[in-house]
Amino acid sequence: MQPSSLAASSLSEQDLAALRRAKHQLESPALAMKLASVVGAPIEKLLSRIPAFANEKVSDATQAALRKCLSIALRTLGRRDDARLLAPDKPNNLLHKFAVATTGAAGGAFGLLALPVELPVTTTLMFRSICDIARSEGEDLTSVDTQLQCLTVLGMGGTSSEDDDADLGYFFMRGALAQAVSKASSEVASKGFTAHGSAALLRLINAIAARFSVQVSEQIAAKSIPAIGAVLGAMVNTVFIDHFQQVAHGHFTVRRLERQYGQQTIEAVYRTLDITLDA
Repeated sequence: MQPSSLAASSLSEQDLAALRRAKHQLESPALAMKLASVVGAPIEKLLSRIPAFANEKVSDATQAALRKCLSIALRTLGRRDDARLLAPDKPNNLLHKFAVATTGAAGGAFGLLALPVELPVTTTLMFRSICDIARSEGEDLTSVDTQLQCLTVLGMGGTSSEDDDADLGYFFMRGALAQAVSKASSEVASKGFTAHGSAALLRLINAIAARFSVQVSEQIAAKSIPAIGAVLGAMVNTVFIDHFQQVAHGHFTVRRLERQYGQQTIEAVYRTLDITLDA
């Protein structure tokens, strides 16, 4: 029996099915493909129509959104009053989708001008949804490492052709952020909340922002269609959060199984699993 077969046989049928589902979620079609199916146009063409000055706006808005999420993570997650907002069992994905659809409706009505206001709100709502999913998979939200893992999900959602790591898979992308997460987590654990402006955390935010901004640009491109309106804006945002919810479910399922079986075993089985991706 091959080593990979031995590893797979150590998982229960339920856990093996969960890992297969996680791989499907993590290797799902790129956000650009999902958005194109909604707006009826290739995102690459729409990206070329975005004004040059918008790139700087996207970069600034992305940085601001991630800093806001980090501030929430360091100051509020795991508090007793916060625990009532995030269900400890099944995550409330629909509630978060509805909230993000509302911000998307506003963005569709006001276009690029709404970006500095809409993106931090939308990203924060997505971050809360990611935390909700993490909790449902047994993660401890009082842990700084867990909080930063939730933030890194926003950096794992990119499978754009412009991303050099896109074809190297989930474990490579996760590993690329692992050192930055470890250093930032250690710094916050040793220095407390005052570390949120430290070099380690800023490097982590920059690494995540570089990947997340690609997805934001694709979202903005989908909203660049003339007279997109509130309805289509809501649809675009719903696809946006659904994409990252899928990544979060996959990521935290893998972490849960790793806690049970060990990282090497789960990675070995993950790499051998055959999945069929939906178009």
